[in-house]
Amino acid sequence: MNNKVAAIILGAGKGTRMKSDLPKVMMPVCGKPMIKHIIDTLKEMKVDEIVTVIAPDGDIVKKEVAPYKTCVQDKQLGTGHAVNCSASLLKDFDGPIMVIFGDTPLIKKETFERSVNKVKEGYSVVVLGFRPEDPARYGRLVMKGDVLDRIVEYKDATEEERAINFCNSGFMAFDGKVLFEILNKIGNENAAGEYYLTDAVEVASKMGLKCTAFEGDEKEVASANTREELAMLEKFLENRKNA
Repeated sequence: MNNKVAAIILGAGKGTRMKSDLPKVMMPVCGKPMIKHIIDTLKEMKVDEIVTVIAPDGDIVKKEVAPYKTCVQDKQLGTGHAVNCSASLLKDFDGPIMVIFGDTPLIKKETFERSVNKVKEGYSVVVLGFRPEDPARYGRLVMKGDVLDRIVEYKDATEEERAINFCNSGFMAFDGKVLFEILNKIGNENAAGEYYLTDAVEVASKMGLKCTAFEGDEKEVASANTREELAMLEKFLENRKNA
């Protein structure tokens, strides 16, 4: 594995629940678009390739992330499909590839680096987990020792699985050599007919690849779907700056 690192930022979401015409990732946190916070952290980490997945009408995002590359997700067919849209740009990249949701601007450089190091240790899929005060409807990370067995969505979880408080943050890192092979094996046999990135764990396990998860801070993995959550992110970031 080479020492180069890539990142895919998922930035095709609309700001509907924000009651805004702006794409969600362009909503400001402390005066800077959410996606710009992520780009700045990746630049600080000296990531070699950054690709942002945008919507067909995502020109404003394209301008924000320039000079980094973008690819267009024509139809919103799920998170797995979104990541796969970057295949034409990254299919030959054989280092660690991080997949970052564009509405999670507070993940620290050290956390990204931890995920990359786990891939370098030999894990093909690495998930960032956290233990929220209220696990509510988050997907659960089912561990067997150090191995991540699967991610179970809350609605599909048994009572026993719902009792697990180790939850999926959404952030993942992959071995670039197998990322797109894994994605191409993900099916869409679910109620929404979508390709879920979370299914990558089960697919990779069936391929005989190793998956793991590590724990991050709840405030660091916070995302924003609403204006209230956006205000909460601002508060978290201000507290961090003043710490």
